[in-house]
Amino acid sequence: MAIKILALGAFAAVTASASLLPNDPGSNPPAAPAVVASATVDTQPVHASSTQAIGLRELSKASKECISCHKKESRALYQQWGESKHYRGNVGCFECHAAQDGDKDAFMHYEQRIAVIVSPKDCARCHSKEVEEFLGSHHAKAGRILGSLDNVLAEVVEGNHGFKTEGFPNGVSAAAVNGCWQCHGSEVKVLPDGSLDAATWPNTGIGRLNPDGTEGSCAACHSRHTFSAAQARHPDTCGKCHMGPDHPQKEIYEESKHGIAFFANIDKMNLDSNKWVVGEDYSAAPTCATCHMSATTTQDVTHDIGMRISWNNRPIVSVRPEVSDAKMNLPGKDVPWQMRRRNMKDVCSNCHNGGWVDNFYKQYDGLIELYNEKFAKPGKALYTASKPLMKPVKFGNKLDWIWFELWHHEGRRARHGASMMGPDYTHWHGTYEIAQHFYMKMIPEVEKLIAKGVNSKDAKKAAAATNLQKVLDDILAHDDHKWFNGNMDPAEAAARKKAAQDFKDRYK
Repeated sequence: MAIKILALGAFAAVTASASLLPNDPGSNPPAAPAVVASATVDTQPVHASSTQAIGLRELSKASKECISCHKKESRALYQQWGESKHYRGNVGCFECHAAQDGDKDAFMHYEQRIAVIVSPKDCARCHSKEVEEFLGSHHAKAGRILGSLDNVLAEVVEGNHGFKTEGFPNGVSAAAVNGCWQCHGSEVKVLPDGSLDAATWPNTGIGRLNPDGTEGSCAACHSRHTFSAAQARHPDTCGKCHMGPDHPQKEIYEESKHGIAFFANIDKMNLDSNKWVVGEDYSAAPTCATCHMSATTTQDVTHDIGMRISWNNRPIVSVRPEVSDAKMNLPGKDVPWQMRRRNMKDVCSNCHNGGWVDNFYKQYDGLIELYNEKFAKPGKALYTASKPLMKPVKFGNKLDWIWFELWHHEGRRARHGASMMGPDYTHWHGTYEIAQHFYMKMIPEVEKLIAKGVNSKDAKKAAAATNLQKVLDDILAHDDHKWFNGNMDPAEAAARKKAAQDFKDRYK
């Protein structure tokens, strides 16, 4: 007889990660029985007496038909699925790829209506808690970069319209398609014949805009078709995107004591354990997942990676995370940074005492304040005051590039380095380069604009130059910057001279 596929019902499909497995203190109790209609298949009726807590009682007829072909034609995928918990739970191809009539990307395949893309909406049939948390996170919104300054670089400055597809007959930048979109996510376009446009698929960007209207890709971290929890817990998974000159978290982690401990003790990490609670199942080192997502003895697993961070270091000026969440109307807008910091301190406390953790955060906050007050806010003021004297073309002026790299690359490196205890990225790749470029590149370029503007016959430009000079003078008169013009406070100069002499005396 024909029945509807059940999800979170009398039998719940097995999880793709460890967070819903039995005996996991980081999981919630199963949801109340519910039926979610997704497709009709011919199978045997399932009676209440034959239900089970985890997984389907047997593999569906539709999935068996898929497997009979794919085990020959797609052996690697078949083997990957065979290693997964989905396999042990009788969750097959059709349970994930089934589609409904009316779905934009649905098509008939050997008498079954399916879709290539498995979106968060599909995963939510069984993993509702995880998807709800994920959809409320910045990860799921990563595709919104498509209209940002970063994308102007990839689409216009770096790119052209040379890559033409049916979905982009006027062309699209191959730099954006192969770069930005692969991490942030593409807006997947479905062509009239139901196939997916080559410029937008394949794509596992974590903020992918799916044909069903959802944002995100669970496969960004849970690679198909093993959906391995161990792989998702490994720092290399995060390193697909969190690396490079503007957000080198992977490199910073590898430099830090945490990363050193992980790679030296990877055989002690117990990464494939169903229950993976720091302090109980492993203690050799934390991974990215440990700190930002995974269970502790007092916290559940979370798929909202912002619930343990107390600064958002992405913008020009670092802000508290609830501020950036409010701009995107995310649930985190109602979660103050103090609560998030307590969440992270709970993770830290599994290896470090309270005084150690408190002092780390004092050091971290000190670096953020230094960057914000000495460079970010003054730099932003200079750049804003310079705009009337520049061409009105993004990245058409030397100062555009200087300022962008100063905050977007070097500024982030310093802040991320401090947040993850990576001293070289904090200093030499961070504050050193910020200072060098602020004093040796940005200020000289501002001075050139002033010199050109004051002699302009355009009264507005002359006035803008006068205003920019005042902004610059005020900044250089500040205690943070007056050293630059040889105006260091005499007391500080004397103290530094004494310290230098003491150093020479100590090591002579």
